[in-house]
Amino acid sequence: MHQPVTVAAPQEGAEARRRRFTGALATFRDTSVLVPVRDDGWLTADFGGIRWILAFSDKSALARYALEQDEGHAEWTYQSVSGARLLDVAAPAAQVPCGVALDAADGAERALLLPPVAGIVPDAYAVNKGYTSDAIVIGTEEPE
Repeated sequence: MHQPVTVAAPQEGAEARRRRFTGALATFRDTSVLVPVRDDGWLTADFGGIRWILAFSDKSALARYALEQDEGHAEWTYQSVSGARLLDVAAPAAQVPCGVALDAADGAERALLLPPVAGIVPDAYAVNKGYTSDAIVIGTEEPE
C-alpha cells in the first residue's frame, strides 16, 4: 500500500487562513441555517465520494440556489437547523462520508465547504482519522 502523500500548506498567510476558517466554523456551529427538505429528507448532493448536506445562511441564498437549479418558480420547503447539529449528528447519521456545503450557489468567495475531516465532524466519522498535521492529506491509503 502507498503511504499518504502530503503537500505542505504555504506558510505565508497560512495562520491567517486558519484563524479565518476557525472563526467561520465556530460561527457556523453557533448559527441556525436553512436546510431544504426533499423527499422526506434534507437536500444533499454527492460529489467526489462525499455526500454534502446543502445548507443556506438565509432565504436569499436559498433563492439564488433555486434559480441556479432552474427551480426558482418552485416552492421550497426548508427547516432551520443548527450548524452544530448538522456536523455532530446529521453528518454521522448519513453512514457515508458527509459534510456540509453552505451557500453553494455563491461561489468560492462566499460559499463555505465543511468536509468530513477531523476537527469538523466527530473524529470517528472523519475521512482523515489518524492523520493530523498542518499539511493537506492527498492520499489516504494506510500502510499494511
